Amino acid sequence: MDTSRTELLIGREGVETLANKHVIVVGTGGVGGYTAMMLVRAGIGKITLIDFDNVSSSNINRQIVANVNTIGRSKVTVLEDMLKEINPDLVVNAVNERISEENVSSLITDCDMCVDAIDSVKDKVSLIVYCKKNNIPIISAMGAGNRYDIPKFYLTDIYKTHDDGLAKVVRKRLREEGIKSLDVVTCESKPIENKERRVGSISYYPAMCGITISAVIINKFLENNSKEGI
Repeated sequence: MDTSRTELLIGREGVETLANKHVIVVGTGGVGGYTAMMLVRAGIGKITLIDFDNVSSSNINRQIVANVNTIGRSKVTVLEDMLKEINPDLVVNAVNERISEENVSSLITDCDMCVDAIDSVKDKVSLIVYCKKNNIPIISAMGAGNRYDIPKFYLTDIYKTHDDGLAKVVRKRLREEGIKSLDVVTCESKPIENKERRVGSISYYPAMCGITISAVIINKFLENNSKEGI
């Protein structure tokens, strides 16, 4: 992959740093798909994609893997194909499984960062708890649905979030597990009340969440590399 424009910003050493990193993205829908795409375009050299779901027509409004030709296909397979077209040398491990308390230890192996882009609270908590208790760096996506204003996502600790229903539920579960901190990406906006049980979504909101997560990860890698070089 041509990294010449990236190198102008972060230098050859920075490019090599990213090329040697392995990121696991759990959940490859609206948030996770964009996270993976931006990481690979930035030069991450190895990525593991974990998701059990197939593309459906209702995904087309917001998921990078979704179009009329991918409906019915495995999300991780579609995303793997897309990422390999960007960087043919990319090492991709596509896992078509649902992560759970029972299999998390076998699916989350050696990595430099794990991205939690899971919708299910139960599975989300299982992943977070495993990573935190095994000193695996993790960053989690919080709520990105039921909003359509101009997104303002930011990095914070889950215990400092507000107006985020998903964060509230996850925070309670983590407190019960004795987890005292967690890096999350959340937004400033309050969700719109939705009388239906399904969460409403729009094209740019999950994408902005995923892009923000990728930016946090890239900057962490480069910052850590700079500190190690001092």
